[in-house]
Amino acid sequence: MVDLKTPPTTLPLTRDSVLRAHQLISPAIHQTPVLTCQTINCLASAPLPATPTHPGEICEFPIYLYFKCENLQKIGAFKIRGATHAVCRLLNSPAAEEVRRTGVVTHSSGNHAQALGLAAREAGIPCTVVMPTISMKSKIAGTRTYGARVVFSGSTAPEREAVVAEVQKENGAVLVPPYDHPDIIVGQGTAAVEFIDQVGAMVGDSGVGLQAIITPCGGGGLLAGTAVACEGTGVRVFGAEPQKDGANDCERGLAIGKRITEVKTLTVADGLRTPVGKWNWAVICDQGKVDGVYSVSEEEILTALRLVLERMKVVVEPSGVVPLAVVLYNRSFRAKVRELWKEEGEVNLGIVFSGGNVPVEKLGELFAEKGIR
Repeated sequence: MVDLKTPPTTLPLTRDSVLRAHQLISPAIHQTPVLTCQTINCLASAPLPATPTHPGEICEFPIYLYFKCENLQKIGAFKIRGATHAVCRLLNSPAAEEVRRTGVVTHSSGNHAQALGLAAREAGIPCTVVMPTISMKSKIAGTRTYGARVVFSGSTAPEREAVVAEVQKENGAVLVPPYDHPDIIVGQGTAAVEFIDQVGAMVGDSGVGLQAIITPCGGGGLLAGTAVACEGTGVRVFGAEPQKDGANDCERGLAIGKRITEVKTLTVADGLRTPVGKWNWAVICDQGKVDGVYSVSEEEILTALRLVLERMKVVVEPSGVVPLAVVLYNRSFRAKVRELWKEEGEVNLGIVFSGGNVPVEKLGELFAEKGIR
């Protein structure tokens, strides 16, 4: 049985591998747009108010934000990049014949599920997806629409993986992990390659391009891929997580110098409920590649989400706005930004809107439940 976790054809985690991956998958994905918003720039640059435990900030520091809209990507999320790259690599490997016969399997709460379903359909191979029973109905329906067989499991990573093992025993399908594999990481990094080039074109030869990118961090595929893609470019990389129920496992792991292997949380950022994978952790814990990971509350996530909906007029799922919430509300992140770019006195910061798969009625429920007005 082929196991994607240990293929002989895995690409090394280098920027060159990301560039090669981008060339390979470009015909199958969208180059998503980059947007800006002056109102949100002003909010990101304004002093944070004082609180009973913090004196507040006394000076403005201009932060100019650029938003990479992977919510407008195929299947509504960046995940199509890694899934497409992994499938392409498999079908160009010595195991291609077996893969075409047995198909692929994965576990996912929704976005990777839909991504692998589409990538497999386009390649003409079978696909089975193990999904937690608490997954959004719209994501389950979307996964089935792309032709994948859906099998349900519990919500934790061990529960998902146990059902995947059962599927593999049943049909010999090849495991395409949702985040913890070099080919997935390299594929996700292609978004950063585009992002850097797009902002460079927007500011022109006389302007300063992207100086930093902040992405959501769940399993860590997008964050690790971004870090690998940015090596040697001078672009710094940060991660963003929810805090609820210990969902900020990466932030906590970095604080103690050890990867946290289990997370159980019902944060509204449902795409970020998994612990950081082993391959991903090896990249993220390297301070030369990732400058830090920061977290925010549920209220801050939903406040940022409402801001995007009302001011930018684009639909982004809660997971996708966690980086913006960090930029707007996390004092430690603001301090880090001022420290790194104090000589320049300003910074061009990229935010990846990782996905937009959220039903309209769900948005209403979330805002009503949390009292966000």
